[in-house]
Amino acid sequence: MIMDASTIVIETDDLQYEEELLRNPFSVKHWLRYIEHKKDGVPKKLNIVYERALLQMPGSYKLWHLYLRLRMQQVKGRCITDPEYESVNNTFERALVFMHKMPRVWIDYCQFLINQKKITRTRKTFDRALCALPITQHNRIWPLYLKFVMSYMIPETAVRVWRRYLKLCPEDTEDYINYLMSIGRLEEAAKKYEWCVNTDTFTSKYGKSKHQLWSELCELISKNPQETSLKNAEAIIRHGLQRYTDQVGMLWNSLAEYYIISTLFERARDVYEEALRSVMTVRDFTQVFDAYAQFEELMLKQRMEEVALMDGDEEEETELELRLARYEDLIQRRPLLLNSVMLRQNPHNVLEWQKRVTLYEGKPKMIVATYMEAVKTIDPKQATGKLYSLWVDFAKFYEDNDQIMDARIIFQRATEVLYVKVDDLASVWCEWAELEIRHDNEEEALKLMKRATAPPPHKVAYNDESEPVQRRVYKSLKLWSMFADLEESLGTFKSCKAVYDRIIDLRIATPQIIINYGMYLQENNYFEEAFKAYEKGIALFKWPYVYDIWNTYLTRFLERYKGTKIERARDLFEQCLEKCPPKYARNLYLLYAKMEEDHGLARHAMQIYSRSTKAVPPEEKLSIYNIYLQHAQQIYGVTKTREIYQEAIDDLPDEGAREMCLRFAEMECKLGEIDRAREIYVYCSQICDPRVTADFWAKWTDFEVAHGNEDTMKELLRIKRSMQAKYNTQVNMMSAQMLASAGTVAGTVSDLAPGAKDGMRMLEARAFAMNKPDEQNPSSAAPAAQGGGSKILFVRGTTTKRDEDVADTARTANPDEIDLDEEDDDEDEDDEDDTDIPQQREVPSAVFGQLKQE
Repeated sequence: MIMDASTIVIETDDLQYEEELLRNPFSVKHWLRYIEHKKDGVPKKLNIVYERALLQMPGSYKLWHLYLRLRMQQVKGRCITDPEYESVNNTFERALVFMHKMPRVWIDYCQFLINQKKITRTRKTFDRALCALPITQHNRIWPLYLKFVMSYMIPETAVRVWRRYLKLCPEDTEDYINYLMSIGRLEEAAKKYEWCVNTDTFTSKYGKSKHQLWSELCELISKNPQETSLKNAEAIIRHGLQRYTDQVGMLWNSLAEYYIISTLFERARDVYEEALRSVMTVRDFTQVFDAYAQFEELMLKQRMEEVALMDGDEEEETELELRLARYEDLIQRRPLLLNSVMLRQNPHNVLEWQKRVTLYEGKPKMIVATYMEAVKTIDPKQATGKLYSLWVDFAKFYEDNDQIMDARIIFQRATEVLYVKVDDLASVWCEWAELEIRHDNEEEALKLMKRATAPPPHKVAYNDESEPVQRRVYKSLKLWSMFADLEESLGTFKSCKAVYDRIIDLRIATPQIIINYGMYLQENNYFEEAFKAYEKGIALFKWPYVYDIWNTYLTRFLERYKGTKIERARDLFEQCLEKCPPKYARNLYLLYAKMEEDHGLARHAMQIYSRSTKAVPPEEKLSIYNIYLQHAQQIYGVTKTREIYQEAIDDLPDEGAREMCLRFAEMECKLGEIDRAREIYVYCSQICDPRVTADFWAKWTDFEVAHGNEDTMKELLRIKRSMQAKYNTQVNMMSAQMLASAGTVAGTVSDLAPGAKDGMRMLEARAFAMNKPDEQNPSSAAPAAQGGGSKILFVRGTTTKRDEDVADTARTANPDEIDLDEEDDDEDEDDEDDTDIPQQREVPSAVFGQLKQE
């Protein structure tokens, strides 16, 4: 805006501002006050004031900023071809002469130009801004610049701008890649992806890992081979196979897809086959195999459609059959390919090698080749599974094909393998011997056992793992057990006995071996030798392992000698029971007692039963007492069992004692001892909670109904009530003690607030009313404690007339007792009854019975 004196119009209201400006022409505050005064006036006059101010202070950012905002506001809503826009542009240019270091001015100018759709001028202005501003402020210009170039279809310009920007901020490469993919420049995008994955210092702003970037690169290459046209596309994907071994399935599929889209189908098939031969996990194998099968299926379907259109051309049909056969072969090979994957994971897995053999069923050459490869590959130290079973299966394969000599060669080689465990080598020797037995070579089997059990030149510890298993196998129990079985079946008595003795000498025998040895000797009528064998076994083992030997020994001894050597049998039983644990004592004591009953003394048998009740565990005592009672009744009669019942009741826990009491009472009732039975019920009632043991109280009630009277029934009910109180008031008694102690120490709530009607005060009042002494019987209750400090009253426990009557009722008379018509001599001295007691009475005649009275 060109400004001269004629354009300046000063109004009357402006005089005061003009005078201030004459005095202070370089004061921003005064100019702003003047501008505030003129803001509601004509825009042109306001612009003149801004121009005058800027003429005086061209370096004021505040004035320029306000002026430029005002000018942009004045042209808002006008057509972009209006000449006023250019006037504003000139104002921005004049401002930038002084404000070229202010990024806000550049941003406003560029945004104003963008709104005017001036593309070239805007681009050049952005470039001028980047040149004028320091690099530390470029981050305020670039976002707007990039948004501008991407908003128009000027891809070449945008790409060049992005390249310049990435030199400053390479971390935004992913945004550049997204823009390239949006405009179809996939080759440039692939190169940028490659740069991202190969640059170690690059970090994704979106949190993507190197593997994710690599996956996106492979997907881009594989799905757009023509657009990317990278010469090293295959090398890039294969490099990913080496770097990311946990995602090889996806990468192999990407490489095959690259060739499929490139119409190189045979090359894609080679890639799939290579992948199936190299993947290491079942997941990767599944991904590759499914993609491969889908590819073959699509190719087959496409070829079938082409053949249908060509009306049965012979050459096309041949190719169709070839593709169909190829697809079927792929499906059939899946189990074998999957087995190969498992073996690549762990080539020492015996079970997978055995599965591979079963997959080659019907192909003997492949089976033999698989066995040979397996035994060469597997390291015995790293083998998973039973390695010896692979050798045994190998030998049995030759045996099934009637190649016995080859099977023996395999077994011979199997015995030379350095197994980890001795038991594996022993199993090989046993299988070899069984092969010889199956082909009627018993002598050869015995020779093999002798070879296997031959001791080494120097003594070797069985558990010394530093020695090979071939030197330690002579102590294998499995070998010696089979050797003993063969000698029993095929050898002589002397040789078989020597084998068993050798087992015992090597101290590798088990209780079962000892028992077998003894039974073998007994079958050959060497009874004393058998008992000596049992004695050796007993010396070898401790409890509880020796239990089976003792049980067999004692049983066989009693079967052999019955009662002829009773003292020797007693010594054996005593020796056995000396250190016998309670868990195993029951059967041995019963066997001991039965021997005494059959061949010894009944008194000794009862003593043994009595000892057994103390030797067995608590949970078995009840059954032992039942057996004890049964035999005592058979031997001595019912009346002799009373002591046993009493002993059982004292010894057994509450549950067993309760059962014994009921049985004891039932027996006494059968004998007519009603008083004894009643006393037993009274005794048992002390351990019977009426809430839990309702059966006991029902049986006692039935007993009293049948044999008692009104007084005995009242006594039963009294005892029942007392037991209910006993079991119900234990918690209440504890609570009362706690309340009493608390009241003694800290008082009660009523002590703290005497006027309050709380629950505790009400309970105390009720207790006081219940325990208040009767006026007619002042001696029945003790006087209240003197002093008003305590509110709790205590009642003295005295014996009333009613209590004495109940006590007299408890003393029920025997119905068979002779009535002497005498009063009880133990009358209460305090009784004030005035009844006259006769000083002398005649003796009733019933006392003398049939005797004549003198």
